Amino acid sequence: MKKYTPHPIDTSCVVLPEALLSLTEVIAENVHDVWAVGRIKEGWTYGPVKDVDKKQTPQLVPYADLPEEEKAYDRNTAFETLKLITKLGFTIEKK
Repeated sequence: MKKYTPHPIDTSCVVLPEALLSLTEVIAENVHDVWAVGRIKEGWTYGPVKDVDKKQTPQLVPYADLPEEEKAYDRNTAFETLKLITKLGFTIEKK
């Protein structure tokens, strides 16, 4: 198997306007909910510790109940997605 070397698009120079920054938390919560729906469809349930064999995970809780480090992961996904959209020349406008 060939070694995988990720090459994400550099978004370090992108500064998001305040209006888009406020979307980060909403998108992060939705990212978690989409992930949770997928896990539930695969037969996963809540468990106090992650157990792949039993398909249990402590992250199958509402976003508000996640530990801060888990929320930070989802926020980063949202933040980097917004920055990438901007870097690629797209705009997001509220109707």
